[in-house]
Amino acid sequence: MVKPASKKRVVEYMVTTFKLSERLACKLVGLSRTAYRYQPKKRQDESVTARLKELAVEYPRYGYLMLHGLLKREGLVKNKKRTYRLYTEQGLQVRTKKRKKLVRPRVVMDTPTTVNQRWSMDFVSDQLANGRRFRVLNIVDDFSREVVGQLVSVSISGQQVARFLSQVIEARERPDSIVCDNGTEFTSKAMFFWSKTKGVRLNFIQPGKPTQNAFVESLNGKFRNECLNQHWFRTLDEARYDIEQWQRHYNEERPHSSLNYLPPAEYAKQVA
Repeated sequence: MVKPASKKRVVEYMVTTFKLSERLACKLVGLSRTAYRYQPKKRQDESVTARLKELAVEYPRYGYLMLHGLLKREGLVKNKKRTYRLYTEQGLQVRTKKRKKLVRPRVVMDTPTTVNQRWSMDFVSDQLANGRRFRVLNIVDDFSREVVGQLVSVSISGQQVARFLSQVIEARERPDSIVCDNGTEFTSKAMFFWSKTKGVRLNFIQPGKPTQNAFVESLNGKFRNECLNQHWFRTLDEARYDIEQWQRHYNEERPHSSLNYLPPAEYAKQVA
């Protein structure tokens, strides 16, 4: 479809080249003489554009409707379509802020020198015979390699993690710090207030760096290979029982290669 502006150029060419009359040229092209003679009025947008830029700088998160409301109150505009045209011409569109990636400082994994100096915790998931999923929270002492606690449940919230840690601390001494990933359970308000109340520092690893939580990751592999993959749990109570038996065997009987093939509980007694 040919626009009137293009037809006007054709009429001008026919009038100047072929010496046709304006009336005849417009008739041949299919353009009215009124449209041919029309001269667009120059828009007085300079003052509105300048004020629009000022408001956009002052309120960088305002969209064009909010800016239009401010301009309208000042009596500079009436039609929001005009504001939108100037808004887009100046490239003032508000870009949706992308979600910032979580940045954590690198955790220095120095080997602890005493029991209960530092713990590590992480989740492992599995399913029952009926297909229902459940999770296990593993907590390990990084020095003695003891499994200090395992919480088994279908769903584990931050409040449950905090409550379970308090129960574990009652049976053992309080650790100086706990290494964990950036899961929602560990970054929850419940865990934040628990750490402040108990005086335990939470050391969050960098996202995508599971090697910074190597002690509990190593435990998770042994736990899955030696316990979860060896049993077919019919109920959650049955899973809790078998996992409790494995924890006792791991701490008191199973030799650990990094502890000179001593069980973790025996090693902890020797160095106490």
